[in-house]
This record gives sequence, structure tokens and C-alpha cells, in this order.
Amino acid sequence: MTEEPTVNVTWLPQDRLDVGWTENVSAASVTSLIPVNDPEPDFIVNPWDIVLCTSGTLISCENAVVVLIIFHNPSLRAPMFLLIGSLALADLLAGIGLIFNFIFAYLLQSESTKLVTVGLIVASFSASVCSLLAITVDRYLSLYYALTYNSERTVTFTYVMLILLWGASICIGLLPIMGWNCLQDESTCSVIRPLTKNNAAVLSVSFLLMFALMLQLYIQICKIVMRHAHQIALQHHFLATSHYVTTRKGVSTLAIILGTFAACWMPFTLYSLIADYTYPSIYTYATLLPATYNSIINPVIYAFRNQEIQKALWLICCGCIPSNLSARARSPSDV
Repeated sequence: MTEEPTVNVTWLPQDRLDVGWTENVSAASVTSLIPVNDPEPDFIVNPWDIVLCTSGTLISCENAVVVLIIFHNPSLRAPMFLLIGSLALADLLAGIGLIFNFIFAYLLQSESTKLVTVGLIVASFSASVCSLLAITVDRYLSLYYALTYNSERTVTFTYVMLILLWGASICIGLLPIMGWNCLQDESTCSVIRPLTKNNAAVLSVSFLLMFALMLQLYIQICKIVMRHAHQIALQHHFLATSHYVTTRKGVSTLAIILGTFAACWMPFTLYSLIADYTYPSIYTYATLLPATYNSIINPVIYAFRNQEIQKALWLICCGCIPSNLSARARSPSDV
């Protein structure tokens, strides 16, 4: 009797399932996606894929709100809002890619759809991380060159950053489609099939470099915020309290931004560097899922905390702006 072959139903490496999964699923169930004589086969859906699809749905809905708000408000055309819109669009595409991955994995299985789905997810998540770096650069420039920030030169620089980051992200996403994949040689696969080990390593190293650059920029931002808060406190003679409170708020905001980013992406980045396709797939799911949470948190940190976006959201939902929101002034700690 020959052993029945198994089928990879998603772009993640499911041919090496963990022990708990293999003990509870029979060989016939695992191969249920292969055409057999039974006219009503039982489809086995990986629970991790359901969680990723649910995460993608939440990402899409949340970021679609941000994209629509920025798109339908002509007043939100400043460089800061363009970059926030780029981040929301990238996360929106990432959520759609996760949904498509689930649909194509269980309904439209083919090598071409697998490559397109992986390409979309890689490109969108790359654009998301690059947009975060661009937002960091913009925040640094807005503080360091405060007097000349609102100039035509800044707008031009912002458009150049957007073109470069989206161009690079699209090129990265096209690599699997153009042949940089492991479909012909399984031994070169990374933890994300069909990405090669080299491809995943390049993406991981690039992420680490961008995180290091973001960390350095935010340290400089923190220094500028502390200096500005000190100057304002001296002018208003509130050095003992105002300077301390504003500085603490600015530092805590930066800690939340960098801490959230690192907590979401660092596990998967480091795992991609040391692991390959032979590792159990449960480790890939367990490290990839927190990375998707970063796209859920991004709108909360970068969009919904913004005063102008809050006003636009209140106008859309209620037709009015709360008095406490319209009267609130921006402080140096709002970085």
C-alpha cells in the first residue's frame, strides 16, 4: 500500500504540522483536498488560517476608515497626513492579502495564485514598515526644521519618499512572481513558502536596519522635545511641573511607538533569520500573527490619536465636533 500524499493548502509550510495536529487528524482528512471518489469530501481548515483571516478582516476595516477620511477631506493634504494615508493604505492591502490568502488556499489552489498572494502580502507589509520609517523621518524634520517645515520643499520631499518606498515595496513583492521562489527547489524554502531563505533573510536584515534608524531618529526627537518643553516651561515659569509632565508624556509616547513596533515584528524577523522550511509551522504562525497585529495598532497610534483626524471622524459620525476637542492645543509631546 502506498502512502497518500499531502497537500499544502496555504503559503505557510503546513507539510510539517505539529504533533498535536497530526495525532487528531487522520491521513484521509489531511488529503481531503485531493479529488477522490467521495463526492462530498471533508475540508480541513487550519485554525491558524482562520485567525489570520480574521486579523486581515479587522485590519482592512480599520484602515479603510482612515483611508476614506484622508481621501475625502481636502484639508488633510499636509505631508504628515499623506504619510499616515500611505501607512493606512499599506496596512489595508496587507489585510486584503491575508483574506485572499485564506480564499485562495482553500478554494482556488494554484501556484500562480499562491505567488500573487505572497507578493501582495510581502509588498504591503514592506510598504507599511517603510511608511513607519517615513513618518519617523517626517516627525524629526518637523521638529528640527520647525520654521521651514511647512514649505513647498517639504511637500516635494514627502512625495519623493512616497514614490521611493512604494516603488521599492512593489519591486520586493514582484520578486516571487519573477522567479525568486522555492517552488522548483523545496530545500531553499524559508519559513514562508514560496519565499526563499535568501529572500527572507534580506527582508529581515532590512527590517533590523530600519528599526535601528527609527530608534536613532526617535532618540533625537526625544531630545528636541525635551529641549522645547524646557524652553516653554521657562517662558511660563512652570519649570518644576510643566517640563516634567511634558517630557514624561513625550518619552512615554515614543516608548509606546517603538515598543509596539518591536514587540510585533521582532519575533518573526529573528525567527525568519534562523529558521527554514523544516521547522514546525506552528512557530511560523505564532511569530507571524503578532506582526499582523502591528497593522491593527497602527491606526490607533498614528491616525485616531491625531486631532484633525478625530475632528473629521466626529463630523462623519455625529455631524459636530466636541468643544473639548476643538479647543485642545497641540503640545511639544505630541510626537
